[in-house]
Amino acid sequence: MKRTDLLVLLDRFIDEGDTSIETANLLEVLIEDSFPSDDFLQGTVEILACYRPQGGDFLFDTNQVRKQLLETRAYLKKKT
Repeated sequence: MKRTDLLVLLDRFIDEGDTSIETANLLEVLIEDSFPSDDFLQGTVEILACYRPQGGDFLFDTNQVRKQLLETRAYLKKKT
């Protein structure tokens, strides 16, 4: 999958078009595979790994993940 595909998925989640666990899992894998040694992006991977739409103990809810993905989107834009 290309970098543009990653950005499309990020935007889809951020815009709340698709906030499913499946999309979060796909983003997690794409970021992990594409940026294995980037500390900031690995932090995003950890948050995505702990995502559940309603949150819970030791989990991140949709709003928390959206906030992180907004920061991730801005971070990736700076890297290009």
